[in-house]
Amino acid sequence: MKEMTKQNLYAAFAGESQAHMKYSIFADKAEREGFPEVARLFRAIAYAEKVHATNHLRVLGGINDTSTNLAGAKGGENFEVEEMYPAYDAVAKIQGEKEAEKSILYAIEAEKIHEVMYDDAKKAVDTKKDIAKDNVYVCPVCGHSVIGEPHDDCPVCKLKKDKYVKF
Repeated sequence: MKEMTKQNLYAAFAGESQAHMKYSIFADKAEREGFPEVARLFRAIAYAEKVHATNHLRVLGGINDTSTNLAGAKGGENFEVEEMYPAYDAVAKIQGEKEAEKSILYAIEAEKIHEVMYDDAKKAVDTKKDIAKDNVYVCPVCGHSVIGEPHDDCPVCKLKKDKYVKF
C-alpha cells in the first residue's frame, strides 16, 4: 500500500474509533437523561462507526490471529504504562491540572493490570487453551479490572465492589 493511503487509513481508523466511543458515551448520557430513543440512535451510529473502523483496520492488515492480537494489545498497554501516561502525567502536574492527573492515574493503574491479563491470555492461547470462565469485573469510575471477585473497595478509587460492571 502506498504510504499516503496507509497514513490516511490510519487517520480514518483513529477518527472512526473516536466517533464510536464518543457516540457510545453520548448514548449512555442520553439514556440517563431520559431519552431512550436518542440513546438508541447514538448506539446505532456508534456501531456504524465501529464497522468503518473495522474495515480500515482490516485493510491495513491490523487484524491477526488471537495470539498476535494479544501480543499487540499487551504492547499497547505497556507503551501506555511505560511511556505515554507518564509523559502526560508530567505535563498535567506542571500545568496544575488536578482532574487530568486523576484521570491519568486511573488509566495507568488499569493499564498495568490489562497488560498482565493480556499476557496471561496469550500464554493460554499459545498452548491452545482458552482462559478460565471466571467473570471479569471493571470499575466504572477508574477502569480497575479484575478476573474473579473484586475486593470490597476498588484499590484505585475506593468504589464499592457492588458497583463494578460484570462481564
